Amino acid sequence: MVSIHLLVTFIGALAVVYALPGPDMALVLQTSTGRGVRHGLATVAGLAMARAAHVTLSACGVAALLRAAPWLYQGIRVAGGLYLAYVAIQIFRSPAFGMHAGTGTAVAPVRLRASVAKGALSSILNPKALLFCSVLLPQFVDPHGAPVWSQVLELGVVLVLTGVAFDLACVFGALRLTGWLRRSPRAQTVQRWSFSAMLLAFAARISFE
Repeated sequence: MVSIHLLVTFIGALAVVYALPGPDMALVLQTSTGRGVRHGLATVAGLAMARAAHVTLSACGVAALLRAAPWLYQGIRVAGGLYLAYVAIQIFRSPAFGMHAGTGTAVAPVRLRASVAKGALSSILNPKALLFCSVLLPQFVDPHGAPVWSQVLELGVVLVLTGVAFDLACVFGALRLTGWLRRSPRAQTVQRWSFSAMLLAFAARISFE
């Protein structure tokens, strides 16, 4: 078991990171306002899967491999940036709230599993998230305490659950804006452009930093 003091400090560090605007937050907000709570929750599930994968890969030493192989890191980073750019373009081109602008004709429904996949891919293709896990987790592992694997498992669970809590806050916070956005076509346009621009900026940052 990780000590209570270390656990509280770990959660505090995670809270600071998750509270900062990033591609995950932008994706959850856009999906929740544009597709509704079910798709917002599906995106949260995808992000949680990706974070669990990051913790597992960090424990297996994949993050160290990325640091030792710059070409591999660069490849994953560019792929992640391109995928975020693709998502941004899809958001920009999509009609507001799943309706064709000015026609009232519904577009083809998006499957929930597509929202899950979008959340998972947008995060799993961000190597900085994997490196973040590999740097943060060892700082809170006590080599003189419980077996290292059990501490990593506990910290990993806390990392994923803390992320889910912040993502859920974004989902239900975004829902409060949905009614107002539905009544304002101009606000819908600004919302889509803003989130598209944010994701494009995050894509450029991931690809070129």
